[in-house]
Amino acid sequence: MPLDWRTGALAEGLACYRNEEFFLAHEHWERVWLGLDGAEKSVVQALIQMTAAFHHLRAGNRAGAASLLRRALRRLDASPPQFAGIAVAPLRAEVKAWLRGLEDQDFGLPEQCPQIRPADPD
Repeated sequence: MPLDWRTGALAEGLACYRNEEFFLAHEHWERVWLGLDGAEKSVVQALIQMTAAFHHLRAGNRAGAASLLRRALRRLDASPPQFAGIAVAPLRAEVKAWLRGLEDQDFGLPEQCPQIRPADPD
């Protein structure tokens, strides 16, 4: 059963993430992450790493942000295109675009943070 992103700490964290309140999103998702195991735990950890990356970037730590996004991407790369209630494939693509922008200043950064979208219903 996929995780439910419409209620509880997952929904609260998602709302914070969408409002670019990255530290708060991290806190909500970490509470959920502690109770998970296996592949779902890994995907939620990738999201936590993403929020931490953008928190670092906002503080001017570009290298730290890139490092955290690389770690998040490794976890997302191990997931199917849709997993844990989210669309992983487009998220992966957006994280890659951010990494490219952070690592190659000639490329430029995307206009918005990677979007966490619900998975298509089966």
